[in-house]
Amino acid sequence: MRKQDRTKNTAEQQAGLDVGRRNLLQLTGAGVAAIGVTSVLNIPFAKAHDMSNGAANFYASDSVIVQKVTFKNQYRMNVAGTLFAPSGLNSNATNPAIVVGHPMGAVKEQSANLYATKMAERGFVAMSIDLPFWGESDGQPRNAVSPDIYTEAFSAAVDFLGTRPFVDRSRIGAIGICGSGSFVISAAKIDPRMRAIATVSMYDMGAANRNALSHSQTVEQRKQIIAAAAEQRYEEFTGGETKYTSGTVHALAADTPAIQREFYDFYRTPRGEYTPKGGSPLLTTHPTLTSNVKFMNFHPFNDIETISPRPMLFITGDVAHSREFSEEAYKLAAEPKELVIVPGAGHVDLYDRVNLIPFDKLQSFFDQHLA
Repeated sequence: MRKQDRTKNTAEQQAGLDVGRRNLLQLTGAGVAAIGVTSVLNIPFAKAHDMSNGAANFYASDSVIVQKVTFKNQYRMNVAGTLFAPSGLNSNATNPAIVVGHPMGAVKEQSANLYATKMAERGFVAMSIDLPFWGESDGQPRNAVSPDIYTEAFSAAVDFLGTRPFVDRSRIGAIGICGSGSFVISAAKIDPRMRAIATVSMYDMGAANRNALSHSQTVEQRKQIIAAAAEQRYEEFTGGETKYTSGTVHALAADTPAIQREFYDFYRTPRGEYTPKGGSPLLTTHPTLTSNVKFMNFHPFNDIETISPRPMLFITGDVAHSREFSEEAYKLAAEPKELVIVPGAGHVDLYDRVNLIPFDKLQSFFDQHLA
């Protein structure tokens, strides 16, 4: 993070977040995957979920070897990853591998590490990554949105894995959680080295920003968001403070919408809270206001059918507010494809609730298609 960003006082940071929050509430603004959507949306959600039951975001395994790694993407940026391998891995043989991408606005320590650990326990080499501009990966300004560079990070991860002597480059798959589900689809369309693709609680970050959930945002509201971001560019170009948008609220109120409460329980409590070194908890999950509109030009489902005959697996909860995106992707994708709807699961449940996440299904999918 830039020195001037680190040294902003709390009032300045909060002012920037408030702008985004006002836009969100006034415009039903679809900002990022970790958005708080106003209660006017008529969508299903789990009202009575136990917010701690089964949560294991920071799970660690005695049977898994862990190593931090760094590699370059095509833009010569450092991408940070954590490599997980079964402790009994035969390093003299080549093994199947899986790249795991974290939710939008999160970092690899949130959900991605858990998935990578669990897949390593099941015999795969697995690597979580920080998307550029987030976590330990390069990119300035911090928290910037760049769908193209996010997508490139998955291909760069394949570059890295496919050049390890213990990985079979013909047996590399990918898992994208939440927003990373749309990034991994975008990557797979132009990178056939990803032999099998799974998404979990996927958000189509383009559609979410253009239309909001359940297509509740009008074109006029979209234009207002774009205009606010464009005007803010002048402010920042002339030395003004960086403003941030959407993300997860930092306090609950009586009228906090249920979806925001769901995200709050993960990102703002010990269940899943994680602030990268050098970062500020006031800025975690919040993308920059001026860059977030780039999602409106992001269309990951266009040409999704061209991924075939490589298989795709879409996993969502039956009461997940994001369910519409997995169902749309499944409808548009060509065979082979599969849609798994997890009973009793909301969107964030599938980040870390190990009693709900269908790891057996993920294992059988990759066992079959990375055989």
